[in-house]
Amino acid sequence: MSMVVAMLLLPFVPAQSKNLPEGNSTSLPADAAAAKVLLDRLSEIDAMDKSTLKASEKRALRKEVRAIKNDLNGGVYLSVGAIIVIILLLIILL
Repeated sequence: MSMVVAMLLLPFVPAQSKNLPEGNSTSLPADAAAAKVLLDRLSEIDAMDKSTLKASEKRALRKEVRAIKNDLNGGVYLSVGAIIVIILLLIILL
């Protein structure tokens, strides 16, 4: 029975095991440069005078900010429904 649970949880393990450089660094230098560019763009958008922009331009900026934040955060997210399904499967199988 525990073998079944291990097989169900196996797809979640590779997300944690990335090939990282030696040491305590958690990001590659290329990623750090790209992140700096994205952070600079966020600062630039934040410093803009948005009162003169049209609604469509503001909407485009909001979409760009969301996309940049998603790129910076990354990670694997599970929805509430997915968590409930996993818990139900574990309860049924155990």
